[in-house]
Amino acid sequence: MRGPNGRVTYFTGAFPSYSGKTSTAMLGRLIGDDLAFLRNVNGEVRAVNPEIGVFGIIEGINPIDDPLIYEVLTKPNEIIFSNVLITEDGEIYWNGMGKPEPEKGINYTGKWWRGGKTDEKGNPIPPSHPNARFTVSLKAFKNLDPAYDDPSGVVVGGIIFGGRDPDTLVPVFESFNWEHGVVTIAASLESERTAAVIGKPGEREFNPMANLDFLSVDLGVYITNYLKFGEGLTRPPKIFGVNYFLRDEQGRFLNSKEDKRVWLQWMERRVHNELNAITTPIGYIPRYEDLKVLFREVLNRDYRLEDYTKQFAIRATKLLEKIDRIWKIYSEIPTTPRRFFEVLEEQRQRLLDARSKYGDVIPPQRFE
Repeated sequence: MRGPNGRVTYFTGAFPSYSGKTSTAMLGRLIGDDLAFLRNVNGEVRAVNPEIGVFGIIEGINPIDDPLIYEVLTKPNEIIFSNVLITEDGEIYWNGMGKPEPEKGINYTGKWWRGGKTDEKGNPIPPSHPNARFTVSLKAFKNLDPAYDDPSGVVVGGIIFGGRDPDTLVPVFESFNWEHGVVTIAASLESERTAAVIGKPGEREFNPMANLDFLSVDLGVYITNYLKFGEGLTRPPKIFGVNYFLRDEQGRFLNSKEDKRVWLQWMERRVHNELNAITTPIGYIPRYEDLKVLFREVLNRDYRLEDYTKQFAIRATKLLEKIDRIWKIYSEIPTTPRRFFEVLEEQRQRLLDARSKYGDVIPPQRFE
């Protein structure tokens, strides 16, 4: 990410499928969108991308919300598309691309026509599958960072973990330290199921570090390795949590897709200790005054105090329920380190104390 005066700060992170990973990777100078190999080099974390391409879900990519990806996918190029619609004119079409639906074409079901093709339950079949994807070379992107293939890697300033969470976590927050971030953010990651994940859409799925399906070691050992890795760092990256999918009681999103640009700029400044933050039971959250300035600078629009108060309220009961779910999972894994439960219990006590003082849903101003 570019910060003040042209400063460049590198981030990496992990998101389950369809949780904003690729769109986040496109917000600044692109190194990659899928894998990062991290190594301790003289006390700081350096990362390289071992891949040469981008592989992502295509549904919803449009010229307004995802201009860089959309440009790449709609100009002459070498691209692999899967589960999209091919129109009678030989054009590619996917759901949510910002164009009217074609009349006819061929998709994953065979011949398709608008308004008439239905599944076995009689439901209309959309032009493309919700899990339709694209694959394209990194070199197709005009925002590719010069260091994308530097074997010495780049210094990581922050690690971001995010999932689809409709009712619990705030849009962006920072852990107190490496240990706290590993336990309460990374290892406690949950996300609503989508069409990209096997299972019933809408259910909350446990997915530590967004990596559960790819683990080659026992989960307790994996968490222990994460904690030990931090012990050897003299300049550990800050760990952040993000949630782009918070909703109100009516099911409406409390953030726009573009808001993540502001969250990234706040994180960039926090990496360099340039902004103060509010200390809450779950970590540090932004101050309204800082976000108000960033919304004007980054998106050229006003940011209302009313929106801030809704978005950054600490939902104590929901957060305590999450701790109960995470505790139960790890209590059944014999190799989970004792320190994991100690950090989780410390967070539980902070939340219980806050709820006893301020109630269930706590406005962020209570912690200033």
